[in-house]
Amino acid sequence: MQPIDDLPAGSRVLVRLDLNSPLDDGDVVDNRRFSRHARTVSDLLTAGHKAVLLAHQGRPGRDSFVSLAQHAELLSDHIDQPVGFVDDIHGQTAIDAIQTLEAGEALLLENVRMSDDELPERDPDTHADSALVQDLAPEVDAYVNDAYSAAHRKHASLVGFPLVLPAYAGRVMMAEHEANSSISTRKFEGPVTMVIGGSKATDVIGVMEALDDSVDRFVLGGVAGELFLRAVGHELGYDVGEAQLYDHQWEKNAEKIRRLLNRNSRIQLPVDLAYEADGRIEREVAAIDSKEVPFLDVGSRTVEKYAQLIDESAAVFMKGSMGVFEDDQFAYGTVGILEAISSTDCFSVIGGGDTSRAIELHGLDEAQFSHVSIAGGAYIRSLTGQPLPGIDLLEWTSAGGELWRGDNMRGQGIISLIRSRQEPGQPLE
Repeated sequence: MQPIDDLPAGSRVLVRLDLNSPLDDGDVVDNRRFSRHARTVSDLLTAGHKAVLLAHQGRPGRDSFVSLAQHAELLSDHIDQPVGFVDDIHGQTAIDAIQTLEAGEALLLENVRMSDDELPERDPDTHADSALVQDLAPEVDAYVNDAYSAAHRKHASLVGFPLVLPAYAGRVMMAEHEANSSISTRKFEGPVTMVIGGSKATDVIGVMEALDDSVDRFVLGGVAGELFLRAVGHELGYDVGEAQLYDHQWEKNAEKIRRLLNRNSRIQLPVDLAYEADGRIEREVAAIDSKEVPFLDVGSRTVEKYAQLIDESAAVFMKGSMGVFEDDQFAYGTVGILEAISSTDCFSVIGGGDTSRAIELHGLDEAQFSHVSIAGGAYIRSLTGQPLPGIDLLEWTSAGGELWRGDNMRGQGIISLIRSRQEPGQPLE
């Protein structure tokens, strides 16, 4: 991928960010996405470029689907200079604002998902012919994709522009791709450990299948940990009360779990779990067998066991929490594992979503980890080797040179590339 350092001097660039954030009573919550993307924007402005910013927030029909006016203010705070905002995407109001940009200035356009062209999952060449792309492309000199966390989507702002403009990768895109693909691209002089947890067992079981040859040991917690314990004969990993986390994921993954256990003696399972009984936290349950008790964390002996394995590792990759870390009573396992990782000198990557949020929520030092990802779905797809169209396009245009000057056959090469990375019969994603 071409870095933004290779941009011609004084370029007007269209920059795709991912500023999608939680809302708190209608207010956009500041988070590490703003601080991470701020580096890309700041570097572009300091170099004298003009930055036209595209981003999304929520989806149509959801409460989180709001304007980006607040996002412009938050991003301004992070780059310590004003970020203009216009409540238009590719109409005349937006075009006029883009044309008045001066060197070192940034302009954020309205929520790109408010454009009918954005969300449909389409082939890159179809998106390249959309009004969104055709209206904005003539107004800029180059396209920068910094939205790694959305790179698994085939939306217009992610895959359409690289076919009609010189395409570059922003700081977030470069750092995330390098770190998240390192489990299969780097050589480590010592054991590689993968910490697996969280509530989406189906996702992480897919990761285990894909990385079976790259990881020396898997240590499990969360929903996946209980389902694996269920597979070896313990009476747990069942839905209790209103919970809908276990039984349907067990039905979907039981055979995969048994297959992994049969061929992989390197899977480490919890030796104790924590639950609440009569207002008291029971953290060391010797006999972890109960269909009626909701286990919300791993126990202290499990943390001690896993910490020793982490200490012996050359690299640790973590995806998913050990328990319900949002509740301080059940944060012991997740925080304990994160502290064990941070106290070693191993190469460490902490997966996005809830896992990375635990670092901030519990006051851990992000600098103690090699990389803390802000991606969720893209991180999973990177680990499992699935296509990331946004990245494939950046790599294709970088290797193929002036793809954006092609004729009516533009985009056919990248479509073939993406198709070649999928299983036969699968739809193009």
